[in-house]
Amino acid sequence: MLQQTQTHRVIAKYEEFIGAFSNFETLAHSSLQDVLSVWQGLGYYRRARFLHQLAQKIVNEYNGILPSDPKILQTLPGIGPNTAGSICAFAFNQPVIFIETNIRAVFIDSFFKNKDVVSDKELLPLIAAALDQNNPREWYYALMDYGVFLKSHKKNPSRKSAHYTKQSKFEGSDRQIRAKILKYIVKKGSVSYQDITLHIAKDVDRVQKIIEQLLNEGFIKIVDDLYVIT
Repeated sequence: MLQQTQTHRVIAKYEEFIGAFSNFETLAHSSLQDVLSVWQGLGYYRRARFLHQLAQKIVNEYNGILPSDPKILQTLPGIGPNTAGSICAFAFNQPVIFIETNIRAVFIDSFFKNKDVVSDKELLPLIAAALDQNNPREWYYALMDYGVFLKSHKKNPSRKSAHYTKQSKFEGSDRQIRAKILKYIVKKGSVSYQDITLHIAKDVDRVQKIIEQLLNEGFIKIVDDLYVIT
């Protein structure tokens, strides 16, 4: 949930989500419709679908127990090396090296004040050298808190990162239309193409493209000429 979303927006939704899906089994056996219904308000619905698929894989292949091996974690839907590393550090207190935006801000500000473009390859050896081998969880908590502090008190050091990208405008974007379409289908249960163009967006070409994407990704399917959540 914290991927591309600020903590203050996540807290209440996290509590609601955990209340609805208290373990992997509950989440795995719930419908995608129910999962997306609880997820509404966070956006980036792919994350919810990844979580749903991830829970199903953990239940079916790992007896409902989350693996603690970062290489195995990276085989799960929606988990890359940095998310796998953060899970190992925070859930299992393992001294795994990973990087995210606040950690990146700390090391750029501390070691690269006079450099304009910094790659993660330059940062990772420093993160490894500084890592607390005995209590990595608390160390990473401290790093990330300090990164948040830095961003609130000076120009975001992460902008010097070679991997920094400014998020595109949401208002009027395909992302916004996509989110509205999914929200509308979740709310109504099933909708026609005409319903979508009438209530969501009248730009037929954009709507058609987004619907095709949602169909190809397996978010929605067609039943009796109506769109429903898969």
